[in-house]
Amino acid sequence: MKLFFALFVAALLFTNSIIAQQNTNGISSNMLKDMHDKFVKSNSTALENAIRNNNIKKLAKSRYTNGSEDTYFSNTVKTKGITNQKKSGRCWLFTGLNVLRPVVINKFNMTDFQFSQSYLFFYDQLEKANLFLEGIINTASKPLKDKRVDWLLKNPIGDGGQWTGIVDLVSKYGLVPSDVMPESYQANNTSNMSKLLRMKLREDALFLRRMYANKEKGKALERKKVEMLSDIYHILALSLGEPPHNFEWRYKDADGKISPLKSYTPQSFYKEFVGVDLSDYVMFMNDPSRPYNKLYEIDYDRHTIDGHNWKYINLDINTIKQFAKASILDNQAMYFSCDVGKQLDSKDGYLDLNNYNYSALMGVSFTMDKKQRIITHASGSSHGMTLVGVDINANGKINKWLLENSWGHTGFDNGHLILGDGWFNEYMFRLVIKKKYISTEVLKILDQKPTILPPWDPMFSPEK
Repeated sequence: MKLFFALFVAALLFTNSIIAQQNTNGISSNMLKDMHDKFVKSNSTALENAIRNNNIKKLAKSRYTNGSEDTYFSNTVKTKGITNQKKSGRCWLFTGLNVLRPVVINKFNMTDFQFSQSYLFFYDQLEKANLFLEGIINTASKPLKDKRVDWLLKNPIGDGGQWTGIVDLVSKYGLVPSDVMPESYQANNTSNMSKLLRMKLREDALFLRRMYANKEKGKALERKKVEMLSDIYHILALSLGEPPHNFEWRYKDADGKISPLKSYTPQSFYKEFVGVDLSDYVMFMNDPSRPYNKLYEIDYDRHTIDGHNWKYINLDINTIKQFAKASILDNQAMYFSCDVGKQLDSKDGYLDLNNYNYSALMGVSFTMDKKQRIITHASGSSHGMTLVGVDINANGKINKWLLENSWGHTGFDNGHLILGDGWFNEYMFRLVIKKKYISTEVLKILDQKPTILPPWDPMFSPEK
């Protein structure tokens, strides 16, 4: 091995002498020798063999957190049942509906209840298709290399989203129970359907741009857009089923009492069974790369053309946590999004900063803070869940939080994740809280003129 390395270095010396004047910033033989010498000096054969032949994450698992977690909570929201988004990017949809689900369960004394995710997903996809095609029409005069045109074509449609989509879609279309429009295979496995929708919409985009180039404008483009949306509707109806406009439904409560069979529309069902004013919620972000106590709005990043861009208050983490605690103490669940893959022990359902020690394993330090991770694209919101619990000790200090996930019966307590308070600080990004738990001073920030941010900002990828 040593002889081979010496011959390799000698060959590099000869090659480098030829090209030295052409490029002085490449990896030189001297640099390689120094790296090699440092590695040999610090090398452990046992460690090298372990890392080469095993899962790095398993090797980095800290023995101090393994099986030692306290799983009790002083305060939890009263809810029942676990949902499963399966192989889809609909976490935002499940999370938003899981915020509303406890309202129905507690109001009507049910043992369990789920809204139909497929119902709202159908309209989400149709609305996003319309939003995309409107964006194409509105930018038809711009070149393909234009930043907004390029962003539209890269992101014609997807199954991800965020809280504002819940607000706009539910307000427009209402809700139905899960047994009125059950999940289909395509709803649970969205990849192939999404590919077809993206391919069709990109094809439609080019057609609309050609129409514009041929001097067809205004009503002609809108008529063609409606034809194109009919194709999207057709794909969605075949894949998910057509949403009901009216239905009959009844339920059995926890005492075994069966309700009268009644007729509903999705809007009347929402009004009777939920009745929550969705405009009464505020989205918060903890983004230390931008100024706190400011209002921000993401341009053209919404679910419907006649809906709202998502708007949020950027706030320090400790204030957000106090509002969140007040919400849980009052039995109100919250929409929560985070960088779920960081320090996740998926087997035990635990998120803790000390779960994995990669620095100790590799002998290399990893020192970036939250701000540095954000500006270098190393961290951002990737998954939405429902915040339903907090553990507060005798001195009023928060120890940990409880999340209801939408990955089925995995993790802690068959479908939940526990997160340490330190992890909350580092990897929580967005939280949606009712106004009644927010201070008057912070609510005044909503009166500010928002700073408009572009939809391609990396902090605003849809949660999946």
